[in-house]
Amino acid sequence: MPAAYLIVESSISDPQKFKAYMDAAPPIVRQFAGEYLVRGGRMEVLEGDWAPPRLTVLRYPSFEAAKRLYDSPEYCAARELRAGATALFNMVLVEGVDGPV
Repeated sequence: MPAAYLIVESSISDPQKFKAYMDAAPPIVRQFAGEYLVRGGRMEVLEGDWAPPRLTVLRYPSFEAAKRLYDSPEYCAARELRAGATALFNMVLVEGVDGPV
């Protein structure tokens, strides 16, 4: 079963309010076997005109595991903490490659 990746583009408009989400989310991510691969950090656009203000990438053991996180009561509560803290928040879930490419 291939891993799945949750990719988030965000722009934080209220850092103090967003901190509550940042404090709440990691334990929930771990509870659903997720791990942070990227959480902000240095970025450089190499091609195209997409210039996300901030990127976060998480890996889950499967697409279904990531969906369980997203739909869980725990994460729904964390999302409430994020409400109004971002000017932009886009999230996509993508299944990885299963086996050698």
